[in-house]
Amino acid sequence: MIEIERKFLVTSTGFIKEAKKETRITQGYLCTDPERTVRVRIKGETGVLTIKGKSNKSGTSRIEVEEQIPLEKAKTLLDLCLPGIIDKTRYEITQGKHIWEVDIFYGDNQNLIIAEIELTSENESFIKPKWVGKEVTGQKEYYNSQLSLHPFKEW
Repeated sequence: MIEIERKFLVTSTGFIKEAKKETRITQGYLCTDPERTVRVRIKGETGVLTIKGKSNKSGTSRIEVEEQIPLEKAKTLLDLCLPGIIDKTRYEITQGKHIWEVDIFYGDNQNLIIAEIELTSENESFIKPKWVGKEVTGQKEYYNSQLSLHPFKEW
C-alpha cells in the first residue's frame, strides 16, 4: 500500500521501440487536496479508482490504494471529476528488473513526456535508460493531479 516511485523527464522518443506494452489512459480527479487525491482512470478497457495520500518529504513515497471498478462505473465517475481530464498514452519498458512507465500527454499537456519507475525501497538502485533526463521526483507541478489543474501549456 506504499507506493515508492521516482519521476523523470524524457529527452527523446527512442523508448517507443523498446516498449512491450502501450495503453491509452483517460483520468480525472474527484479530489486534488494536498493531503489526498482521488483519481478515476480508464486504462484501455479497464476502470480503476485510486486514492493516494500525501507524499513524504522527498516526494518518493506515499500511501496508495487502488481498486479495479467496472468500466461503466468509471465512465460515470469521470463525468463527476473536476475540470482538467488527463489524456495520455502509457508505454511500458523493461530495463533490468524494473518496468519504466513512460507517459506521452495530449491536449493541454501536449509536449510533456514523463517516465516513472516504481521501487521497493527509496534507496534501491536501478538502470537509467539513455532517454531519461532530469529527475522531477517531488516536484508537485509534475503530479498528474496538478497537471489537471495547471496544465503544461500554461507554464
